[in-house]
Amino acid sequence: MAKVLLSIPDKFLNQIDELANNEQRTRSELIREALRNYMKRSSMFDLKKINADAELLEKILD
Repeated sequence: MAKVLLSIPDKFLNQIDELANNEQRTRSELIREALRNYMKRSSMFDLKKINADAELLEKILD
């Protein structure tokens, strides 16, 4: 597994650590899950836009 150096404001890092501690997970696990969720939402948004564009194109071409 690769390691990544990331700059995060101290206050934000404290919030991340507190949340990870409350959920009994590591900081890395929490950040990986957050990024997975972001990527999933992002790709779903792109798919919705693609479908909307396709529908618009179909209406134009009919």
